Amino acid sequence: MELRVEPVPATLKMPDKSEGRESELTEEEYESLPASASPATHMTAGAVAGVLEHAVMFPVDSVKTRMQSLQPDPKARYQSVYQGLSRIIRTEGIMRPMRGIGITMAGIAGSIATLLHDAVMNPVEVVKQRMQMYNSPYKGAWDCIQTVRRTEGVAAFYRSYTTQLTMNIPFQAMHFITYEFMQEQLNPRRQYQPHTHIISGAVAGAVAAAVTTPLDVCKTLLNTQENVALTSINISGHLSGMANAFRTVYQIGGVPAFFKGMQARVIYQMPSTAISWSVYEFFKYFLTKRKIEKSGTSI
Repeated sequence: MELRVEPVPATLKMPDKSEGRESELTEEEYESLPASASPATHMTAGAVAGVLEHAVMFPVDSVKTRMQSLQPDPKARYQSVYQGLSRIIRTEGIMRPMRGIGITMAGIAGSIATLLHDAVMNPVEVVKQRMQMYNSPYKGAWDCIQTVRRTEGVAAFYRSYTTQLTMNIPFQAMHFITYEFMQEQLNPRRQYQPHTHIISGAVAGAVAAAVTTPLDVCKTLLNTQENVALTSINISGHLSGMANAFRTVYQIGGVPAFFKGMQARVIYQMPSTAISWSVYEFFKYFLTKRKIEKSGTSI
């Protein structure tokens, strides 16, 4: 269903409570993204953007997880994202790339209600990535949770927590800096211009994803505890700690191993962040527009 936003008049009467009169809001000012948008507007826009971003790009994320495998099964070696996605669908079923999305959506819903986003999402990532791996032995998310808890303990859900937190710092820094830089070049007046939000979001996602790929590879290894890879260098038991993960990745594949799956990660993040930013900016604009219109009609 197509959602249409009706054009606004050239000027809109708004109440000026300080002087007891109406003030005029020009069309240009009306279409600008307001810096004073309410927290509820930001939260609603962000929540919708997050759900759509993950739902649309989840199949690519599944391919990325497999491409980051340090010792992949011969049947799960992919030269490109397209080849990986098409082979998974052809040999494992059309719904296989979506395996694990249920727990991801639940994690998104949970993180909306808390500031401890990574504390909620880290166990979600562990379950999601284990279910995404080739020949995953789990029947579903709950089976994965129960099995991991029983065989490895609760700590297994947080082995990559430090790495995730560490990765978020440069990722978010590069993400927002690049987005703001692109907006400054393409949309210096900060008006609602969908094409600039899409382009800026895509570039921001690509840069941030590429820069943080080594940390993401380490996070994937900690989450999946890839047995074949660990056994190949005589590591018994479970791998934990960011430093150990870095050392293990280097031992197995050298410097190139830190960039496994970078193509898939960038391809995932570009449309993902473009969707996220464009949806966020649209809902921010749309909700603020409604608020302004209601204020105007209440005169």
